[in-house]
Amino acid sequence: MYTPKQRMLNAYRGIFSDRYPVAPEFWYYYPAKVLGVTMIEFERELPFWKSLQTVFKKYGTEGWGAVFPKVENEDIEKSVKLEKISPGSYRETVKINYSGKQFISTKIYDENEPSWVEKYPVEDVSRLYDYIDMLLSEKNIFDFSDMDDAYNKVGEDYLLEVWMGTPFFDFIAEIMGFEKTVFYFMSEDEDRLASLRERYIEYQKRFIRKVCENTCYESFVIGCSYSCNSLIGPAMWRKWDKPYIKAMADELHALGKLLHVHFHGKCIETVSDFAQIGIDCVCPFERGPGGDVNGLQGLLEVRRLLNGKVTMNGNVHTVETLIRGGEQDVRREVQEIKEAFKGSARLIIGTGDQVGRETPEENILAMIDEARR
Repeated sequence: MYTPKQRMLNAYRGIFSDRYPVAPEFWYYYPAKVLGVTMIEFERELPFWKSLQTVFKKYGTEGWGAVFPKVENEDIEKSVKLEKISPGSYRETVKINYSGKQFISTKIYDENEPSWVEKYPVEDVSRLYDYIDMLLSEKNIFDFSDMDDAYNKVGEDYLLEVWMGTPFFDFIAEIMGFEKTVFYFMSEDEDRLASLRERYIEYQKRFIRKVCENTCYESFVIGCSYSCNSLIGPAMWRKWDKPYIKAMADELHALGKLLHVHFHGKCIETVSDFAQIGIDCVCPFERGPGGDVNGLQGLLEVRRLLNGKVTMNGNVHTVETLIRGGEQDVRREVQEIKEAFKGSARLIIGTGDQVGRETPEENILAMIDEARR
C-alpha cells in the first residue's frame, strides 16, 4: 500500500505506483474555506503546512506544499506595524535597517483575498544592490527548526517541499516590482546582470547544501511570479531564468534530491526546455485562455515534448471546469489527461493552479473519483 507522499515521489522519479496521484492544488483559498477562517487569519496565524495537511486529509488525496525557511542576520533590524485601513482590510508596514540604510515596504491584508504588495522595498534602482547585499549576505544564518517540525508532523500525508524562492527575474521583481524590473533588464549592462545572477546561483547552492546537511527533505520547489511565457516571454526566460533553474537542478541531483518547478500561464514554447534542464516535475500546464495546453491534442503534445524526462502535474481547469462546469466536465478533462499519458508513470493529475473557494465540493470529489478509476 502506497502513501500519498510515496505516490508523489514515485511520479517525480518516473516510477509507477498502484495508481496515478491526484493532487488538486489546495493553496490559499480552499484551505481557508475548509478551516473557516479569513485570509488574514490564514496567512498570519496558521502554519501553512498544517492548513494544507488538514485539507489533503479531508479529501484523502495526494498533494504538495511548501515550507519556508527562517533566515537570521545580526546586522538586520526589522520592525513590523499592522494598522486597520478599512473594515476587513489592514496595511502591514515593514521597516528594515541594514548597514545604515533603511528599506520600507507595505503589504495589504484583506479578509477575503490573499495579501498583495502595495510598496516594494526598492523604488530607486540605485538602491537595488544595497538590498541584494542584505538578501545574499554571507552572514545569513538558516534556522531549520520549524522545517524539521513540519517535516515530522506531515509525515506521509503529502509531499512537503523546501521553498527555494523564485527564478532570477522574479528575484529582482520581488524587490522592485514587475514594471521596474522589465526596464532594468532592458537597460542594464548584460555582463553585470550575468554576474548578479551568478551571485544568486552561488547563494542558492549554499542554501541547498545547508538544507541537505541539516534536514531530510527529498524535494525542493521553485515558484513563479512573473517568470513565465505569458509575462516575460520565452526569449527572456531562456536567457535569464533557464540557466538559473538548470544550475539548481544540477546541484540538487548531485545531492540526490528532486526539483519541482511551478510555471503558470502559457508554456508550450518552453516545454522542451523543461526536459533539457532535467526538472523532475513541472506544474500546472494550464488550459486557455490563461494557459495554452488545451484538450487531448494539447496534452499529447506536452507528453511528446517532455520526452519521458519530466513529470506533468496539473491541467484540470480551475475556473471554467471546476468552478463553472459540472461533474461531467470535470470527468472529461481528467479522462483526457489519463488518455494522453497512458502507459507513462510521469503523471500527477492536478489542477491548473490553485482551487478557488467558489469550487463546488461535488466537482472536487468528481475529479478525485475519476482520477482513481
